[in-house]
Amino acid sequence: MGQIVTMLCSLFPDIGGVQSCQTPFWCIMSHNPILIEPEELEPLLDDDKLLLVDLGKPESYSQIHVPGAIHLDYPLLLAGTKPAPGLLPPEERLTDLAGMLKLDPASRVVAYDDEGGGRAARLAWTLHYLGYQRVQVLNGGIHAWNNEGHPVSEDPVFPDDTRTLSVVSHDPTVLATRDYVLEHLNDDEVVLLDARTPEEYAGTKAYAARGGHIPGAKNINWQDTMDSDRNLRLKDASQLQNMLTLRQIDPQQEVITYCQTHHRSAHTWMMLKSLGFTRVRGYAGSWSEWGNDPALPVEQGGSS
Repeated sequence: MGQIVTMLCSLFPDIGGVQSCQTPFWCIMSHNPILIEPEELEPLLDDDKLLLVDLGKPESYSQIHVPGAIHLDYPLLLAGTKPAPGLLPPEERLTDLAGMLKLDPASRVVAYDDEGGGRAARLAWTLHYLGYQRVQVLNGGIHAWNNEGHPVSEDPVFPDDTRTLSVVSHDPTVLATRDYVLEHLNDDEVVLLDARTPEEYAGTKAYAARGGHIPGAKNINWQDTMDSDRNLRLKDASQLQNMLTLRQIDPQQEVITYCQTHHRSAHTWMMLKSLGFTRVRGYAGSWSEWGNDPALPVEQGGSS
């Protein structure tokens, strides 16, 4: 049955949506998937439409990176101002980012990092917000790439100046603002997913004026979705689905992910997209905004 659905999804992309495919894993490959494996990427390295973006530490990039990859400083993706440094940067900086990457409509972006995918996922989420969806994250990042014997380079690469800038209109369905979250706290069709540690979720550890979590939020520590035995790839889809099922999260709902600055929760956004969830938003302000605003409700204690 799964093979039949997979075939239909590949022939008729519209069928691949959650509305038609009750089991999203059958349809992962029907759309442009959010993840790409090292063995899938290596044959594409000579494609002049491929834009590889390394979001690891600068010193890591200088020592080893995927051949042809440019380096992007992670802070360029953030507003960087207190109390909510994870908010999107101002419009002019987003335009500068798109210009720096020299995106064109035919480009295919593959992002990776050296920490399991959080920074790379934040770039993918940002590009989705800018209306640019031809972007994937290298599953396992540089750890999987290097440890599994794929070619590496030490030579720095700079963006191709011949690429033409193309910024598509913003996609508001990718972003959740503080007001959007507040408006949907009691909405049965919307679930909040907290990607922080259980201690942060419970409020016993806090990096804001108040500890705890947004009322009603579920908790999955982003690190629990990584497979340390497989070079920090995402765990198998069945394991991830079990985590979500235990928390009564399913693809029919809209899911809003958050953490402290929408770094860890960008990884959770990526995880959900990889499973076929189509209605996923990232709350960029995350706990650094919510936990520092005394006017907003907070819950403490409890488990996921």
